[in-house]
Amino acid sequence: MSELRFSLADVAGVRLAVSPVNETVMSMWALANPVRYAVHLPWIDRARVTLHRPEVADRVRPLVGLVVPGRWLPDFLTPAARPNVEMAEQLDQIAATPPAVVVQDLLATTWQKPLSPFGRALLADPGGLLPQVVDAVRVWYDEAIAPDWPRMRALLDGDVAYRAAQLAESGAGRFFEHLHPSLRWHGDRVISDDTFERDFDLRGRGLALIPTVFTEQHVLWNLLEDSLPAGAYPVRAVGTLWEATASPPGDPLARVIGPGRTTLLYLLETALTTSDLARLTGMSAGNVSQHLAALHGAGLVSRSREGRHVRYRNTDAAAVLLRASRGE
Repeated sequence: MSELRFSLADVAGVRLAVSPVNETVMSMWALANPVRYAVHLPWIDRARVTLHRPEVADRVRPLVGLVVPGRWLPDFLTPAARPNVEMAEQLDQIAATPPAVVVQDLLATTWQKPLSPFGRALLADPGGLLPQVVDAVRVWYDEAIAPDWPRMRALLDGDVAYRAAQLAESGAGRFFEHLHPSLRWHGDRVISDDTFERDFDLRGRGLALIPTVFTEQHVLWNLLEDSLPAGAYPVRAVGTLWEATASPPGDPLARVIGPGRTTLLYLLETALTTSDLARLTGMSAGNVSQHLAALHGAGLVSRSREGRHVRYRNTDAAAVLLRASRGE
């Protein structure tokens, strides 16, 4: 059992974010235990082929050596994320980890299992070998995660929006109790029914909460003194992640506005960018843009800017059309 002690500043500092590094690192668990992660078999089949390519296997080996089933992840490998963080920024965070922190984080994982050969080498030379770790994470993201990232990101963003609404409506206590069955709010702390046995004071630093598709049993905490506090929790509706996203055959709405625009409306129940939609549908970015312009002009999608990205999402009018098309 673990306990996280909150001050008022910590309650105010609870934030939700999506972490591309978390998904990249934790995906290694699914490769190592496909039975336990059977929901991800469509991805696992593709990722195994990728990992068996010699040029990928050689560069990803440091990551494989650090993500060992049944052992904690070193905190530096899953840095606390902020909203709208990009992969490059998180890789820079890992690269900037002081050698002493790398050593501390590695040693914190050894009570369960000894380090792998690469883990021992990194322990002996953290400054010299950390760039190999950063390169391994980057390569695995580019080769195995990036092709499916829009699909994953859509599910994760949807969860963040749902949880943020819960937090605003219910307050921190009920929010944590709904976040995962293992959590409960008690006075000034969150009690986590887990095997980690941590007693941790957030000390006014707040808490980043990060949904992930690659964990299913516990909330996983970054709780070492030199780590920014964070918890990775299982995303909702993970069973829908690898479902087909096109409009259903014979969909009546597709006969009215066309199959391409109908497919976009089905996808835009979660906010996505033009690039996301192009990757998910196989359409060109130009074609997607033309469809979005028409849908926006008809009042069926809205658009909003988040940093460098423009995200599109269905309006209430589109939701009415989709429900009618489904016969709801």
